[in-house]
Amino acid sequence: MPLTTQQQNVSDARAMARRTGTLLGGMPYLRFGTGPPLVAIPGLAQNYEPTVGFERMIVAQTLTPVANRHRVLRLTPHPGLDPNSTMADIARDYADALRLEFPGPVDVMGTSTGGSIALQLAADHPDVVQRLIVVCAAHALGPIGKKVQRRVAEEVLAGRPRQAGREMFSALGDKPRSRLAAGMGWVMGGTMFGDASPDLITTIRAESAFDLSDRLDEIEAPTLVIGGDQDAFYSTELFREAAARIPNGRLILYPGKGHMSVISDPRLMLDVLDFLDGPGATGRATGAHSPSARSVGKRPSQ
Repeated sequence: MPLTTQQQNVSDARAMARRTGTLLGGMPYLRFGTGPPLVAIPGLAQNYEPTVGFERMIVAQTLTPVANRHRVLRLTPHPGLDPNSTMADIARDYADALRLEFPGPVDVMGTSTGGSIALQLAADHPDVVQRLIVVCAAHALGPIGKKVQRRVAEEVLAGRPRQAGREMFSALGDKPRSRLAAGMGWVMGGTMFGDASPDLITTIRAESAFDLSDRLDEIEAPTLVIGGDQDAFYSTELFREAAARIPNGRLILYPGKGHMSVISDPRLMLDVLDFLDGPGATGRATGAHSPSARSVGKRPSQ
C-alpha cells in the first residue's frame, strides 16, 4: 500500500534525523539533510538538552522540506548558562561554535526566541552569517510579549508549570488571550515546564532586555523576516520596522496568523526555500537598501 504524503514525510524525517550530540563548547545539536548548511536556532525550551525521541521526530518532520536541499544544523544554547547572560553573551557562544564548525559564513534561521538570538548574532558577528531568516521575531519583544514571558518566569519559579503553560499559550494563538489556547496551555504546562532548568529563566530575562533597535542598520546579511499580523508577542509594526531598517531586508506577513500558526504553516518552509534557493536568492548584502514587504494569503495553484 503506498504511503500517504504525511507518512512519507515522517519516514523521510526519520531517515534524515540521524545525528545528535554536543559541539565543542557544549552546544547540543541535531544534524540532518544534505546540501549547503543551514543553522537553525529554535525558540524557548524548558532545558537545553540534546533533542531525542518524539521531539526529535517532530523537529525533523517540520524541517524536512528544507533538509531535502540543505544540511540542517539545529543548535541550542549550551546547558548551564551564566544566570546573568545577555542575548549578546548567548549569541557569542553561537559565533564561537560556528567559527569552529564552518570555514566561513553560513545561512542562519532563527525562530521565536531563536530569531532574537539570530539577529544579535548577525549584528555582533557578521563574519559567521551569510543570510538570515527571522521567523516570528523582531528587534525587541512587544509589551504583551514581555508581560507574558515575565509571568511565565514567575510561575515557573513558583513551581506552577500549568499556570506557566496557561500564560504562554494564551498569547500563542491567532487571537491574543485566547481562552481555548490558554486551556491547552494548562493541560500541557506540566510537560512544557515541569522540568524547567534555570536556563529557561536566564533566556527569558535575556530576551526581555533585548533591544536591537539602534543596530538594525549594522546587519550586513540579506534578511527575510516572516511573521503573522495577529502575533501577540510582536506587533505588525515591529515586523515592518525590522525588515525596513535592515539594509537588505524584506518581510513576508501572513494575514490572520498568530505566533504558533505561522511556525506551523506549510507555506513557511516554502518561503524559506524561495529565499535561499529561488531566482532572487543572493549572497551577502552589497550595501543597497531595498526593503520590501508583502502579505501572504492563499498560495496560487501550481
